[in-house]
Amino acid sequence: MSTPPANAASPNAREFEFADRDFRRVCELIYQRVGISLAPAKRDMVYGRLSRRLRALGMRSFSEYLDQLEAHGGDEWQAFTNALTTNLTAFFREPHHFEKLAEELRLRAGQGTLQLWSCAASTGEEPYSMAITACETFGTLKPPVRILATDVDTQVLATASRGVYAIDRVAGLDPAIRKRYFQRGTGPNEGHCRVNPALRDLIDYRPLNLLATRYDVGGPFDALFCRNVMIYFDKPTQRGILSRLIQHMGDDGLLYTGHSENYLHAADLIQPCGRTLYKRAPGAPA
Repeated sequence: MSTPPANAASPNAREFEFADRDFRRVCELIYQRVGISLAPAKRDMVYGRLSRRLRALGMRSFSEYLDQLEAHGGDEWQAFTNALTTNLTAFFREPHHFEKLAEELRLRAGQGTLQLWSCAASTGEEPYSMAITACETFGTLKPPVRILATDVDTQVLATASRGVYAIDRVAGLDPAIRKRYFQRGTGPNEGHCRVNPALRDLIDYRPLNLLATRYDVGGPFDALFCRNVMIYFDKPTQRGILSRLIQHMGDDGLLYTGHSENYLHAADLIQPCGRTLYKRAPGAPA
């Protein structure tokens, strides 16, 4: 049986050197930047995503890239953040939330313009689902709502603002909803669809880092969707974010959270009031 020559590359050899100290450094930087806690199991994911930045910049190693990032970061800080944030979303994800939102909108009809906030908007499926819910509830393409949609990742916000999706992203929606709110592409746009411009008119897309010491977002909000993002933060970071979020909730505003998120450690800030729903706790700062 033949053996490979001593200088042959290992089949598992990586294009760039990525030592333990490099991974620890990435973990520290992304935690400081946006509060994300990366588990050791995310090491391959980090390598794969940041390798694209090294190639684009002509870097030879992760240590060189990280040195340059810390010394002369500039716009690269945003590219670094965009590369490491996870954007898993879908239209009407966790449907019971949109049923509850419709119920709450009906209860508040006649109270003027209702303020809604999607604070981890990703590529836009969540805020557009909120907008469709409002249009369906009020029976008009101009319902009395304004939706703020924020995210730390500027690339996904650009996608959200365009409102163009692969057709399979809406394949599971009710045909009547697809017909009313999505325009099917033809010719060079075959296989894609665009959201009805009336939906885009209801939404204000803005970048926001939830680690910011204050949120310049206005309010108070009647509904605040913060779903499936807190799982990436440790408990102290979650408390800090919640303490800022509740300052922008109306007296009877509701916080909609992800099914895997638990806030027993923040009972002095928010209290449960339904399935993955919370309201500001009595005595919590308004």
